[in-house]
Amino acid sequence: MGVPALDNLVKIGTLKAESCNQTEFDGLLNAGAARLKDAAYPGLSLESKFDLAYNAAHSISLAALRWHGYRSANRYAVFQALEHTVGLPAARWRVLDKAHRDRNLAEYEGNFDIDEALIDESIKITNEVLAKVRGLGPVR
Repeated sequence: MGVPALDNLVKIGTLKAESCNQTEFDGLLNAGAARLKDAAYPGLSLESKFDLAYNAAHSISLAALRWHGYRSANRYAVFQALEHTVGLPAARWRVLDKAHRDRNLAEYEGNFDIDEALIDESIKITNEVLAKVRGLGPVR
């Protein structure tokens, strides 16, 4: 532990404190990076592009959270934690949070109303997050 804002989320049960190992971190980061690369492939349907971009964002964001020694059972929390795990401004992580909400509408209600601009911005922000997470160094 050691990030006060995230420690507060542990106290209320949103996050769990749990040490991470390098293999887990590398696996999350590599899976996210591969999906992110694939999301930029020009011939994909919007649905496929969105799935890849969203899952890349989640995997990479989860890697950042895990690096700091936290785990979340709630997917949305990994995006909201980006402000504290890699210093991503709220205006940036909220785009990924919007993608999360749109993903839930598509997955659970069959309401796929996602525009390409959201996907493109999600890819751009996820690339930014990837660079920041790679800069964290080895798991402590």
